[in-house]
This record gives sequence, structure tokens and C-alpha cells, in this order.
Amino acid sequence: MPSKPRKCLVLITCCFNLIHERSRVQSQSLTCIRLWLYNVPTVFYSSQVHPVLLLTIVVFCISLYFRFNMSAKDTLRSNKIHIQTNLCGDYALILGKIYEKKLITDREHVKLKNINNQDVEGHVIALLDKIMVKGEGTCKKFLDLLLTDKDVEETYPDLKDILLKNTSPSPETAQACPPGNNDVPSKSKRPKKEEKYQLKSQPLGLCVIINNENFMDYTKRRGTDKDAQRLAEVFSWLGFKVLMCKDQTRDQMDQALNYFASLNENSQLQEFSVKEWFGTKFIDSQQVPKHGDAFICCILSHGEEGVVCGIDWKPLSIKQITRTFKATEESALRGKPKVFLIQACQGGKVQRGVPDDLEGDASPSSSSPEYADVLVAIATVEDHKAFRDPVDGSWFIQSLCQQLEERCKSHEDIETILRHVKYEVSQKEGSTKSGAVKQMAEVRNNTLLKTLVLSAHLP
Repeated sequence: MPSKPRKCLVLITCCFNLIHERSRVQSQSLTCIRLWLYNVPTVFYSSQVHPVLLLTIVVFCISLYFRFNMSAKDTLRSNKIHIQTNLCGDYALILGKIYEKKLITDREHVKLKNINNQDVEGHVIALLDKIMVKGEGTCKKFLDLLLTDKDVEETYPDLKDILLKNTSPSPETAQACPPGNNDVPSKSKRPKKEEKYQLKSQPLGLCVIINNENFMDYTKRRGTDKDAQRLAEVFSWLGFKVLMCKDQTRDQMDQALNYFASLNENSQLQEFSVKEWFGTKFIDSQQVPKHGDAFICCILSHGEEGVVCGIDWKPLSIKQITRTFKATEESALRGKPKVFLIQACQGGKVQRGVPDDLEGDASPSSSSPEYADVLVAIATVEDHKAFRDPVDGSWFIQSLCQQLEERCKSHEDIETILRHVKYEVSQKEGSTKSGAVKQMAEVRNNTLLKTLVLSAHLP
């Protein structure tokens, strides 16, 4: 075959390959297109190529060049809703990664961690807007982070495919952005959570409380039994079967959570010292528990950043806890809401001082995505202590129970209730000096796909 027609055929093949391979070879493909365009004059003067065919190829190459040469900022803008939806699954992780890569300053990091009166979606939108405002260079680094970081890929498994497949604005995305402001999706066009989880089982489900009070170094978490009692009262009132595992080591916590995730009949309930709430107190549980339409897990213990501690002070990752309950084909909780409420410090920092009469929960030093339908609420933001009164219980758990009692009567959903909990906790004072000791609760992970209303059995 003559050399010039062969070049044209190779070019056509390259173009079609580009359509199907928009990933890591993107920069090489662009270089290839440029080189062939530079050879157009030579090919044109060859009598072996028809001018119309050559013109068609040139136009095709130019259109592909501009299609694949989309700026990083345009890529983020055109996929903003998809990115936003995925990053809501674990806002703390992506914020930490962006700060680690120095894409934002210390001051911006603090502001993005503590945005008042915003849910997780509001935080993610603010973060994306901040990245896009910083210009093309920062957008490129952010896009590279989303595509290449192993932790990001593991936490948001669908994100990479979305970014690689959607390199140009889709009609749906374009319609979701109001005229004149392509960076901010219109509130009226955002996905709405109108569908509710159906909670019809009797009981509604299990509420499992891991209550660590007596640690192996002979220290006690005074006031934690008050928290456990209030949680039992409220969730039994809401229609849940409440079970408690007391004073668990790290391995015992892990084994108990794996048991409740699978409810393996081969495991004996007595192995985990399970107590059941009956009337006004906990008694030995006799019946094998069964899952209902929802699952609540409350962990009351000491902790550090991203972990909770067993009574042996060994850490168990919060991420590992939630992944224990990931959806599988055999899982009884697939497609059902799983809420994790964690009373534990997430670091040793104290916001503006510590009063003598408060203690900190810190250690001494058609298919559904696997991780869908999960909500994790933690007593405090990362790096900081969570406070617990030795007599009255912890700020977070006591506020949570009070808000559940008050607002479930009016059938408010869990996300709305948690916003009120965060506000109430933020208003508490741990010192006679106003503003000296504060705490901010946090919803760290929210992949609920529907609205969760826990008051299904209430009139």
C-alpha cells in the first residue's frame, strides 16, 4: 500500500481509538493529532489522496483535538454534580487530601472545616468552588488527585470512571447550571431526596450500643452509662430492639460488629456479653437478634483521629467499622439505612481551654454501591476532644436524645435532626468564661440515598 494512504488510514484508526480510550493516553493522543495535522500539506500534494477525504480527516482531527483539550476547570465544571455527589460520601477525607497536597492554605482549611449552618453537601460545594476559583493550575492538580490517589479511588470507587467517561458537558449537567453562573448548580435542579426509606418491620431494627466504661489501666469513662441509658430509652421508644455490649477490647468490638453485620447463626450471642434493654434496664439477652428495616450503631468510648479505642486502648478505625456493614448480595442490610453515632474524641486539642469538671474522651497520648445508605455522626470534628459530664453524660449523646424525642414526634428526618444537634452542641459552654470551651459535632459520612424518618411507629 502506498505510504500516504497508509498514513490516512492510520490517522483514521487513531481517531476512532481516541473516542474509546479517553484516559491515560490523552496527552499522547493529542500529540499524535498535532503531528498528523502538521503533515497535512505533504499529504495534500500527494496524488494518491483525494482532497475531500483529506479535508474530512482534518476537520475530524480538529474537532477531536478541541474535545480532548478541554481545560481541567472545564472538566470539573461539566462534572460538578457527579463529583459533588461522590465526595459527600466522605468529606473529611477529600478535605484532608487537598490540604495535604497544599491546594488550599491553612486559613482556607480551617474555614472549610467549620462552615456554619451547612450540611455535608454545602461543605463539598464550598470546597469545589474554592478549587475552581484558584485557577487552571489548581484544578489540574485537583483532577490529578481524584484520578490517581489510591485512598480517593478506594473511598469513591465510581468517581474515576465518571471523570474519564464524561470529558464534555452532558445535557443534564448543562441544564443544571443557571445561565451566567456555570460554577454553581441551581438549587432547584439539584437531586431531591423525596423518596423515603420504608420502615415497616416490627421492631424497626436493631440498635447496638458498644459502651466502654472500664479500661484496663483502671480508668473509667464516668457518665457513659447515662448516655447508654438515654440511647436505650429513646431508640426503644422509636421501635428498635436495643442491645448493648459492655467494656469491649478492640478485637471484641471488631468481632461483635462483624457478628451484627452478618448475624451468623454459628456464633453464640453470649460470646459478646450482649445485654438487651427491657423496660427500664438492661438484662441478659436470650433471643437471637434479627435485622429489620434499619440499623443503628452507637459507640461510646475514647478515641483519636479517625479511630475509637477498645478498653485495651487499641484503636479500631471508624472507616473499618462502617465497611464491616458494606452491602453485599447476601447482606440483610443491603439497601437499608445504617446510622453510626460515635461519642469519642478525635484528637487531643481543646477549643479554648478545659474546665476541671469535664472529662475528654481521648486516649492517653438496580444495584447499590457497596457503601451506600450509611450515615456517620461523630461528637466532634477531627483533632479535637468531645466532652462528657461525669454525672449527666456527654454533650453530644444527651443533645441527640433530646432532639430525637422532640423532633421525631413531628416526623422530622434524621439529617434535619442532626443539624439541630450540631447547633445545640455548639451552643454549650464548658467553662464559666463564655467561649472558653466549645465543641462542634460533625456528620462525617453521609451516603443515604433516601430520606430517613425514624418515627414510623409514632402517631
